[in-house]
Amino acid sequence: MSIEIRGPLELPAVREEIELETADELTLVGELALPEATEPVATLVTLHPLPTAGGFMDSHIIRKAAARLPALADLAVLRFNTRGTTSSRGTSDGAFDGGGAEQFDVAAAMDFVRDRGLPRPWLLGWSFGTELALKYGREHDIEGIILLSPPLHRATDAEVAAWAESDVDVVVLVPELDDYLRPAEARERFASIPHATLIAVEGGKHLWVGESQTRRVLTEVVAAVNPSALPLPTEWPEG
Repeated sequence: MSIEIRGPLELPAVREEIELETADELTLVGELALPEATEPVATLVTLHPLPTAGGFMDSHIIRKAAARLPALADLAVLRFNTRGTTSSRGTSDGAFDGGGAEQFDVAAAMDFVRDRGLPRPWLLGWSFGTELALKYGREHDIEGIILLSPPLHRATDAEVAAWAESDVDVVVLVPELDDYLRPAEARERFASIPHATLIAVEGGKHLWVGESQTRRVLTEVVAAVNPSALPLPTEWPEG
């Protein structure tokens, strides 16, 4: 017997509540999810959508990445609330700073990854989280960045173009029906990064609502980070 993998189903993993300490002496709350029986082959450091619009570490794509990908793709998934953000895990110290002081939040997460010896870190940003990845990701030892629904409101053209000088992978998922940045404009805005891979998702929307969109996003993430795990199963053995 097996059950369909969909919605809030949480697959087996080793899950640990963690705290991140920032350089400006704030404590951020989060969770690390690891494969249950094997060492992770890579690490996703997730950066959630805009907290003033309801974004947090439990935003559904990030929560489902943590719920599924340790089991399905042998990935470590780190998720946390940026400063001043609340979820069921708790509230991170500090106050939202519009993407400025959040630089320290990204650094705290990357310090944690280094201290734990987690392998092959990638930044996985969604909406506001893509701005943090673009603005600050080049400061850290990462294998790549994956940008879900990038609005490009805060990251400047110069900050985007600076990634042309980096040899890390840049993967951009742009929903066809995005509220802020659609594929045609995204191709223009990201043209300054010759090695970027831009994936236009037919029928996709900014919030990636629905199981089909969730599966598409998680498939593209795994395609970038651990393609040998594809295709992702859609069922899980019961018991």
